Amino acid sequence: MRKALLLLAVVLAYPVSQGSAQSQTSDWKARVAKEMPLLGHRNWILVVDSAYPLQTSPGVETIETNADLLTVVQSVLDSIHHSVHVRPLVYMDAELPFVPDEDAPGASSYRTQIAKLLQGNEIQSQTHESILANIDEAGKTYHVLVLKTNMTIPYTSVFFRLDCKYWSADAEKRMRAKMNGAASK
Repeated sequence: MRKALLLLAVVLAYPVSQGSAQSQTSDWKARVAKEMPLLGHRNWILVVDSAYPLQTSPGVETIETNADLLTVVQSVLDSIHHSVHVRPLVYMDAELPFVPDEDAPGASSYRTQIAKLLQGNEIQSQTHESILANIDEAGKTYHVLVLKTNMTIPYTSVFFRLDCKYWSADAEKRMRAKMNGAASK
């Protein structure tokens, strides 16, 4: 009798646990939309492959999307471009151009597709370890949102460091030069 009750409890709980996992993974777009107004310069949004590590820095939050990497990148770009306050600085792994189709089928096709999707954005290339170190450091002070996808080609992650949309790097340099000039008088 005890085994029958235990089995019944497991069977009844299974659809509930499956439903909550499914709704969790399908809510990533809503989560990005909810967090976008809160994010600012120095925050990061990462769209990563399925083997990306779960980081433990206090500011790093990981969400499983169970979605295609290119779809998630497009959605994140749309969300950033529709914001009034942030713009993307795009980083990608320096290793990606060297990943051969023989070892990772689809790598060449992915490179073509992601280049088209990111067209118009300056892409900074750094080694994977260097990017991970930057994100780990940022996560100690700033929020980092990691959107994990079902991509299974290595070094395909796209890292968006957010910057201020309404204040350019050139404007910042001019202001700092004026401040330095005023301080030396």
